[in-house]
Amino acid sequence: MHFRGILLSLLLFIVFSGATPLSGQQRILSVTIDGSINPASAKYLHDAIEEAQQMGMSAVLLRLNTPGGLLQSTREIVRDFLESPLPVIVYVAPGGSQAASAGAFITMAAHVAAMAPGTNIGAAHPVTIAEGQSNIADSSNVPLSKATNDAAAFARSIAEERGRNRDWAEASVRQSAAITETEALRLNVIDLVARDEKDLLAQLEGRRVAVRGDTITLSLIDAEIVQRDMSFQQELLDVLSDPNIAYILLMLGMYGLFFELYNPGAIFPGVVGGICLILAFYSMNTLPVNYAGLALILFGVILFILEVKIVSHGLLSVGGVVSLFLGSIMLIDTQPGLEFLEISTTVILAVTLCSAAFFLFVVGKGIAAQRKKPTTGSEGLRGEIGTVLEDLDPEGAVFVHGERWKARCTSATVPAGARVTVHGMAGFVLIVEPTDDTQYSA
Repeated sequence: MHFRGILLSLLLFIVFSGATPLSGQQRILSVTIDGSINPASAKYLHDAIEEAQQMGMSAVLLRLNTPGGLLQSTREIVRDFLESPLPVIVYVAPGGSQAASAGAFITMAAHVAAMAPGTNIGAAHPVTIAEGQSNIADSSNVPLSKATNDAAAFARSIAEERGRNRDWAEASVRQSAAITETEALRLNVIDLVARDEKDLLAQLEGRRVAVRGDTITLSLIDAEIVQRDMSFQQELLDVLSDPNIAYILLMLGMYGLFFELYNPGAIFPGVVGGICLILAFYSMNTLPVNYAGLALILFGVILFILEVKIVSHGLLSVGGVVSLFLGSIMLIDTQPGLEFLEISTTVILAVTLCSAAFFLFVVGKGIAAQRKKPTTGSEGLRGEIGTVLEDLDPEGAVFVHGERWKARCTSATVPAGARVTVHGMAGFVLIVEPTDDTQYSA
């Protein structure tokens, strides 16, 4: 019995010792942000950290390339990083990428901050996105001065928490300081420079990091990297944050509603226009919209619609093109540092030219068809020249438009063979008069 117990214990030891390497395999949840920081990217990272914890991951790796974004979304991301139960590694990569503006805060908030060769970080000075406001923090611009002081304190607190260079962190806000990866490493802004992810994990081997008060030794050199992409909802919100998409949705919404009002009961243009307009307003909620530009766009569309109603020989359409183009250029009031919020000139030209082509050619052809002289019915017979088949005294028969018609002439008696002009129609009887070059007795 004693021998059997020893044997059973030995078998259990072999089984569990053999299972230990598999169960102890390290895994890293990898996420990527390649664009602006917005509510969608903040939700993406928040969900990724929660999912990594639930799946028993060893760390979260963020590949970052961003020109900046909204400060509120940045604060949410930084808060999640500071409260994360897992080590968060931010890797600014690949070469040519940047961690500008909001990206600098996010990188410094990571437990491990790394950059690839040929990347840069910094220029975190806050900029206003309100219409007509200056981005110079002085005594005349109290709101921006407050925002700058707040962002500088935010950067210092992050640097202190992670043991990084607080002086440079503040300079990146107040002086828009920006540095390369080698300068960042020398100034203790980041922890290491790595050529790729394999090199990054190798350099992290044995590094000790503080996670919510506990010290963790990283051992990720053979870790499995699991990629996590944005959900459909997050991708949709991220796409809607693109100013080009917002602009296109705005134009589709306006045209849809105008066409519905012009042709009541069409339904489809109104439904599509309403949906597009609501989505455009959602997107523009986070964009620096210039209302003068919006008014010019609206005025341009109105001029196009008026071209359908008023004979202006194209002047209204030309005015609509000019108004639409200028309004589109002015729609997003970008400031230095917010160039990623600009609407592409290519998109503006494409929308303007398509609008002009539609109203000048397609609608123009429709108007020409409406104004064309009728060729059928009573309106089509008015003004036609016919030949009298039977004396009109006052009624008889005439030959008009290849057909025999009963006709009446009340002003004179017209003999057969004479020519008459159709002036109208009473039921199925043509009202005719002698042609101008013919005189007959009354």
